[in-house]
Amino acid sequence: MEYGAILKACRVRSKLTQSQLAEKLHIARSCVSKLESGKKLLDVPTLVKWAEATSSREVVVACLYGLDGLSIIQNVLGMMFTFWLL
Repeated sequence: MEYGAILKACRVRSKLTQSQLAEKLHIARSCVSKLESGKKLLDVPTLVKWAEATSSREVVVACLYGLDGLSIIQNVLGMMFTFWLL
């Protein structure tokens, strides 16, 4: 599964820049970039922290239960679109 796009969608949905998220996670901005581009391997502790920082716990649960990445991204983007319409 491609986690980078999912991580980015969660960050964008929470309206955080890479720098802001990096600060919340206590990691370098370049690390956030590498995770989102798939150049760095995602570990479970980082996934959990990312989910907490972006209020995306449901995405972590979906990943752990094996939902495909495309469905997750579509759901996240759908929620973003609905939020913007409100």
